[in-house]
Amino acid sequence: MEALQTKAKELLAAGTVQVAIGYGKGTGNARRPLFVTKPERAADLIVDAACTQNLATYLTKHEVRVMGRMAVVAVPSTLRSILQLAAEKQIREEQVLALAVIDGQVRELATFEAIEEAVATIPDAMSEADRNMIDKLSAMSVPERRAFWADELVRCVKCYACRASCPMCYCERCTTDVNRPQWIPVASHAVGNLEYHVMRAMHLAGRCVECGTCGKACPVGIPVHLLTIYAEDSVRRQFGQRGGASAKLDYAMSTFKPDDKEEFIR
Repeated sequence: MEALQTKAKELLAAGTVQVAIGYGKGTGNARRPLFVTKPERAADLIVDAACTQNLATYLTKHEVRVMGRMAVVAVPSTLRSILQLAAEKQIREEQVLALAVIDGQVRELATFEAIEEAVATIPDAMSEADRNMIDKLSAMSVPERRAFWADELVRCVKCYACRASCPMCYCERCTTDVNRPQWIPVASHAVGNLEYHVMRAMHLAGRCVECGTCGKACPVGIPVHLLTIYAEDSVRRQFGQRGGASAKLDYAMSTFKPDDKEEFIR
């Protein structure tokens, strides 16, 4: 923690960055996003096992970007988010600097190339519980899987916390907010909930960095992150591409190659 605080203080004092986005003490044992603009406030930064929110969500926010160059405290999934956002032309290299927290060490990564090199050495971070659940769902028949998600998603209250917490849900106006025509029902009911979450999973296919933040944000405990992780795994198996691996990677679902597999066409 001291190394992080020292590095952030140095960067702010030198004017290398104008804001350090990290974690601070929240209510109880919780951690909250912290935006540090003064060197002396760097001492308020915290990094521990409770720091799980993907802070890359704030890198595309206008009110944060106008502060100047951003340093972001980055766990592995945040590093992948930075690369994916760069690949989608949402951030430029001169706008962001990563303070990577890997195996308890803090590393300053000032270029996308440096972030790519770091990400290439990091193993998958999916929890054993999530992996077991993905395997369990994959082994189900289609009717069984649909019944599982119908039971889960009927509890959705359409608060959109999953959307708000996801760094890849950066559209200024989401399909769910369009009312002329209205693609997704606004009311929280079985059909509308299913349509919303399936639509979101499809939009994240090949782009999800598997941070699990959307599932953690759900106030009623629906494991919505399993939907996006499953879609991400499907794209990886079929196209050999992983979201958040490169700052120059084409998005698999928006490009075409003559040698793409076509087994999905029936």
